[in-house]
Amino acid sequence: MISLKDLQAQIPHALSSIDLSDFGSGSYGKVREMVALPNQQRLLVTTDRISAFDVVLGVIPYKGQVLNQLSAWWFEQTKDIVPNHVLNIPDENCLIAKEAQPLPVEVVVRGYLTGVTKTSLWTLYNSGTRDAYDIALPDGLEKNDALPNAIITPTTKALAGGHDEQITAEQIVRRGLVSASLWAEVEQVALALFARGQTLAAKQGLILVDTKYEFGLVNGQLHLIDEVHTPDSSRYWIQNSYLADKSKPHSIDKEFLRVWFHQRGYTGDGAPPTMPNEFIAQVAQRYISAYEQITGLPFVPAAQPAKARILERLSSHFAVLNQTNPKWW
Repeated sequence: MISLKDLQAQIPHALSSIDLSDFGSGSYGKVREMVALPNQQRLLVTTDRISAFDVVLGVIPYKGQVLNQLSAWWFEQTKDIVPNHVLNIPDENCLIAKEAQPLPVEVVVRGYLTGVTKTSLWTLYNSGTRDAYDIALPDGLEKNDALPNAIITPTTKALAGGHDEQITAEQIVRRGLVSASLWAEVEQVALALFARGQTLAAKQGLILVDTKYEFGLVNGQLHLIDEVHTPDSSRYWIQNSYLADKSKPHSIDKEFLRVWFHQRGYTGDGAPPTMPNEFIAQVAQRYISAYEQITGLPFVPAAQPAKARILERLSSHFAVLNQTNPKWW
């Protein structure tokens, strides 16, 4: 494991952004920078930016590498359930994917009653709501209780500067966001993915608590896109800590960061508090630990600074591709 001191030293080299204009026209998400490529392909570079409460809060060294490599691992573990968009991984932070038409909803699957955000199931339940997302929950549940069955609680995809909003399955179909038949397929696939995730996590002594999936259509076929079962998109607890005290399970995900901001009164509105370097290093160490605990593989840090490495590898990758297939570009 990389020491906190060494992680603090890498903070100035964290990948906050990267100019990909040499490879095509791009767009920018909270965490990823994307470029449209020829032949219905897309380049995605996962930066070290970190977001919560729908706000970019800073950068965490090696976070982009963790997300990209962990997603690649999970895509491989779940490709028998649903096709995914992966074509090539030319760098630790990069992914070349099939161009997909994203569905306009985020598919959140929850196995436990927990969370601190305004839209979390526990926050809604604790305020008295028993039918959030049109899903009936019984009285008497406590924070961090397992739900009787995993449930799907979809949200809209917020525009820049906005916040995701809860939406029901009935509203998704009625508004024409997704057809009834396609939404039925999405629900079946999402629950199967979550079950696979919980099974593999349990083998590593972890609990996959909840997660978010994004789906898209490639030639009319449903594909899993974006990322899967990462500390950004998912909540993980250490199984033994949950069994010892379910009120305070140890997490290896972004919840550590959410709680830090929540304790300082920040929930997504206004200017966020600045993270001190010591805390940034702790978050980085948790991301790396999550990768190792989930996969059982050692984390091998890529060469830094990441920006120069990524641009060199992408240039080499596309140069070789053009030599072997001149019509590609």
